[in-house]
Amino acid sequence: MDKQSTLCKNRVQAWLGKSPSEFTRDDIVRFVTANDIRMINFMYPAADGRLKTLNFVVNNLAYLENILTLGERVDGSSLFPFIEAGSSDLYVVPRYRTAFVDPFATDIPTLTMLCSFFDKDGHHLESAPEYTLDKACTEFTRATGLTFEAMGELEYYVIAPDPAVFPATDQRGYHESAPFAKFNDFRALCMTYIAETGGQIKYGHSEVGNFTLDGMIYEQNEIEFLPVDARDAADQLVLAKWVIRNLAWRHGLDATFAPKITAGKAGSGLHVHMRLMNPDGTSAMTARPGSVSGARLRGIAGLMDLAPALTAFGNTNPTSYFRLVPHQEAPTSVCWGDRNRSVLVRVPLGWTGDANTMCSLANPTDDSTPLDPAEAARKQTFEIRSADGSADVYMYIAALAVALRHGFEMPDALEVAEQTYVDVDIHRSESGDIARRLASLPVDCNASADCLEARADIFTAAGVFSEKAIAGTCARLRAYDSDEARRAMSDPGLMLELVRRHFHCG
Repeated sequence: MDKQSTLCKNRVQAWLGKSPSEFTRDDIVRFVTANDIRMINFMYPAADGRLKTLNFVVNNLAYLENILTLGERVDGSSLFPFIEAGSSDLYVVPRYRTAFVDPFATDIPTLTMLCSFFDKDGHHLESAPEYTLDKACTEFTRATGLTFEAMGELEYYVIAPDPAVFPATDQRGYHESAPFAKFNDFRALCMTYIAETGGQIKYGHSEVGNFTLDGMIYEQNEIEFLPVDARDAADQLVLAKWVIRNLAWRHGLDATFAPKITAGKAGSGLHVHMRLMNPDGTSAMTARPGSVSGARLRGIAGLMDLAPALTAFGNTNPTSYFRLVPHQEAPTSVCWGDRNRSVLVRVPLGWTGDANTMCSLANPTDDSTPLDPAEAARKQTFEIRSADGSADVYMYIAALAVALRHGFEMPDALEVAEQTYVDVDIHRSESGDIARRLASLPVDCNASADCLEARADIFTAAGVFSEKAIAGTCARLRAYDSDEARRAMSDPGLMLELVRRHFHCG
């Protein structure tokens, strides 16, 4: 029995008693037959970032083994704009490690798995989101010898009629408790369901945003995950969004990951923490306790150099750029810093002292076995704060992997890291000279497409991003009306119209 499986909320992993990375077809068949699973669901991401579903009734053992091995045909032209109807057939084949019992299928026991796309020749679809991420992670490891781990901070608003009792303080909802926070129980239920799908959750809490508008209460929440292999991080983020939307619908609530709801209120981001790991499982983030490693500085330099282009995958509709304005806890300048929430890339507070000191001070009578100090070092990450809920999660994390690798390949990486470091609030007026020497993030979708096109060769290097994927991304960004988006910045009515249009993005 895998020790990690004993407390696992994923029923498949708990029953099999092994790590999901070790699941086999025979394991899935054994679980299905022993647990009266009557239906199999395949799920896969399309160009709109949302998961699509294909249902199978478990007719007999031969049919079950057939679909688990061969997958099924789907119409690629209905999923991706770069696939033409004349040659649109694709295969979707399940990835066994993603198997979970559908928590919503209470009447018909259902096992769900995420899938990969394959072309007519049985090869990975080069432009598929999940394969692009796989290529990016593989190439990062090949070039650096390190493993790229990631974790997302998924922010979202829950909307319901305003009860007009115990109102939260406007824009002061951070970590609020009930009854001033109205949806803590809903968030806890979401976290439970996400864990059942295999999501590795760190914690959840209410966030800053909290306001009323037209008789409705808008409460911002966040669910943050633990660092895992970047491929798994993307899987759990798309599943988490699927869970939150399904639960909101079933409870008569609305939920949105939209970057912006209204002017002057906190928007919702998708901060991504990154961790670089050595082959032996130790962290490559620190050279010694409290110091910054060369690996981390090189990775940050790559993010700095490609930051404007990264918005093409992380900020994908006009409302994204309503959030990227000063004084809204969102970055505008390309810079990084320690414990600084005004910068694009933040190195958060770490555990740099004795790993057990704080615990012993808080619990002076505790004589438990001390935690291995290496565990504290493993907690160190750095986060990029520009993306939002409109992000194409697989493509965005793939782009981050490309940027990190680029940093290792830049001859001037350490110099770039030094030049882009700031230790002040970049939005304060006295920081104007610093802000003026820094590059800025794009101001709209069209500018974002320009930035990606200008650096496309870095993303397509080693075949990570296909040329079709880059062209398709730029075309989608340029399809939006930039003049309309600019007018909306000073027209609250038009801004609200655009928010409504993109309310359920990503």
